[in-house]
Order: sequence, then C-alpha cells, then structure tokens
Amino acid sequence: MNIVLLPKNTPVQPILSITECRQIQHIQHQLKLGVGDTLKVGIRDGERYLTEIIALHAHAIDVKILKTENIPSKRAVTLVLALPRPKVLRRIVMDAVTLGVEELILIHSYRVDKSYWQSPLLAQIEDYITLGLEQAGDTIAPQVTLYKRFKPFVEDILSAMVQPRRPVYVAHPYVNTTQHHMVEPCCLVIGPEGGFIAYEIELFKTNGCQTVSLGNRILRTETAIPYILGALSI
Repeated sequence: MNIVLLPKNTPVQPILSITECRQIQHIQHQLKLGVGDTLKVGIRDGERYLTEIIALHAHAIDVKILKTENIPSKRAVTLVLALPRPKVLRRIVMDAVTLGVEELILIHSYRVDKSYWQSPLLAQIEDYITLGLEQAGDTIAPQVTLYKRFKPFVEDILSAMVQPRRPVYVAHPYVNTTQHHMVEPCCLVIGPEGGFIAYEIELFKTNGCQTVSLGNRILRTETAIPYILGALSI
C-alpha cells in the first residue's frame, strides 16, 4: 500500500480520519508509523495529499494535510480482456489498474467458461481496483465495463472505437505481424487462455482491428498484459 485511499466524496478538510480496519492495521503493523510521521493519503477519484499523522485512536487515525501532490498520469490505453479464470481475476485487475490503463473492459468469448460470469468474485472488482490504485499511488479509477455477448460487443462497441490515430490491436500468437509497430493511444485486446478462435479473429479483422503477435511463445494473460503495455511506443 503506497497510498491510503479514502472513500469517494469524502469531504476535504484540514484534518482527515482513516477508519478502515485494513488500512489502520497496515499503517500500524506493516508501515509501523506513528504520530509525526508522514503518509500519502488520497480520496478515491479525487486529490492526493502528503499528510502528517497527528493522532492514533483505537478505531481511527487522524492526519493533517500538508500539501497536494500530483497524481500519476494514466496510459492512453483501453484494455479489453476476455474474462479470465476467477482465481486469477483479482491479480489481473489489480495489475491492469497499477499499470495505469484508463479503461478496462471484460468480455465473453468462445473459450471463456460461462460459469465465470456467475463467480462471486466479479462482485469484488471494485475492491481489486482499490488495491491496484493503492499499489500505484493513484486515486483515479479506470472505467470498468462488462459485456457478456461477444459478437454485439465487437460489431457495435469495439468497431466504433477504431480510429485512425487510436488503433485497436488484438494480441494473437498465430499471425506474422509483430508488436514493434504498436503505438499509444490505442485499444489492446487480449484473449482467454488458449487464445481467440478463428471465427473471433476474423470478426475482429472485419471490424477494423489489427492482429499482432507477441512472439513465438504462448503467454499467460497475466504475463501478456505487462509485456504488451511495455512494448507500446508513445
């Protein structure tokens, strides 16, 4: 945790109170901070501050705002992911948020098990976003949208996102075009374990998307995300 995030719409006052048990325990037991120490505190979707701890209570920590700090800039990237396995969803969402994508879209595809959409972990996405923001020291959450129908998403939503100066790249291991030409801003589409099927790839191409290969190795989704974001040229 590199910043303590307070709930959205928390009133901005010279003195702020941290009351979430998880955050209090982290400050006291992991960071081992006390009165007089400084702490980065932000308000979800608001400002970020450098603060000083002025009081420790049983169920709250009071901090005084010292100054406003800059918020890390977002990547001009919309990340579209085939819904991953529930047990890796938390890590993937956290990593995407930490890496600074401005929008995250989760979609269905042929190789996404329909049971994934019934996972109770989907209801915890907001918690995963908070953890990703805390790791990055960010306060501004990316927009997150879920689409359960593949074909309507590609034809009605994704096709409208294709622009001359904001291309849509679909990562696919079985094409000859490499990632070296990719530029930001853009939209990145990453498939499920096993990749998109041929029909899905053709539908992407028909609707203006470009397929790119990340090399001759088949990567896990959680590996492909930082790899392809690191390959982008600004």
